[in-house]
Amino acid sequence: MRVLVATDQIGALSSTTAGQAIATGWLEAEPGAQLAVVPLGEAGGGFARAVADHLDADLELVGQPGGGFLEVAWTPEAAVIATEPTTASDQPRGLDPAASSVAVGEALADVLRSRPSQRIFLDLGGVHCHDAGAGIFGALGARADRPLTQGYAGLAGITELDLDPVRALLGDTQLVAVVSSLDLGQHLLGLRGITSLRGREVNADPADMLAADANLERLAALANPEASALAGAGAAGGAAYAIAALGGTITTGPAACAELTGLAETINVAELVVTGSSSFDFGSRGGGVMQFVAEQAQLAMRPCIALAGTVVIGSREMRTMGVESAYPVHPAVDLPDGSKGRDVTPEALREVAARIARTWSW
Repeated sequence: MRVLVATDQIGALSSTTAGQAIATGWLEAEPGAQLAVVPLGEAGGGFARAVADHLDADLELVGQPGGGFLEVAWTPEAAVIATEPTTASDQPRGLDPAASSVAVGEALADVLRSRPSQRIFLDLGGVHCHDAGAGIFGALGARADRPLTQGYAGLAGITELDLDPVRALLGDTQLVAVVSSLDLGQHLLGLRGITSLRGREVNADPADMLAADANLERLAALANPEASALAGAGAAGGAAYAIAALGGTITTGPAACAELTGLAETINVAELVVTGSSSFDFGSRGGGVMQFVAEQAQLAMRPCIALAGTVVIGSREMRTMGVESAYPVHPAVDLPDGSKGRDVTPEALREVAARIARTWSW
């Protein structure tokens, strides 16, 4: 049997570590099976590690002058830059007039100048700004008649923007903005744009919201008005828009990993697809990676099963998303600290995978 293992990170285990543990357990039970492990990850949640593992490159931590760190992995063919992951509770709400994407731009500029690569993936899952990527433009050398690195408030009255220095620095490098699967449809401007959504969540003054949206609209009109209408342009506070305005693309972590690793071709020769996540429940549906893998398996008409730290979803619901069956590592029990399940270890994943390999049939 030819088995493709393509999981999200599971607990503290990276996608590669979890996938290799599953493959090892499967081979213990079925030595004749052929296993392929493909690392995948979501923006802000394992994408950078998955790309680094695929490139066989070190994922370095680079400190930022203002605090925090960036993750960078590099080869001449491809590089990845990721901002420091944050939990949902740490993410700011509402409008921050001074929030800037300049840190992302500075990291990108450093890679372009010191370690140029054919393609650079920018993991924007941890970016919290509201400047439509003006900070990225500024850090890359753009010239304007208003400050570009001081958030949307600094853009008021902007009438001039010269991106020629930015394009000269980029050269032939391909930029890819990697955003959360949930943000891929986020608009930049208007009633469905980031200012409207963030402002309404904190009941912001309508006048402030209109002024903020107008500032972003003026910037977009000077940079690349067509790109401002793209779905996903509003992701990461509009940082994704800046990448699109410079000729780059916007995609999700799973889709970027799939393209980089040739996942579609591998699925087409597999007889079974195994995916996984920390928790498989009705609310999250296993997260963006599991949903993506299940969709790709459906398109290729291949059976897909899932392993997860805990499984709290019914068989009918999981089958609507293309998962034939799901197997928990631990029971979905409440612990005294309020968490679900226990830590997932490689040994536990190997045991579950071996048990599935002995009993699963299509």
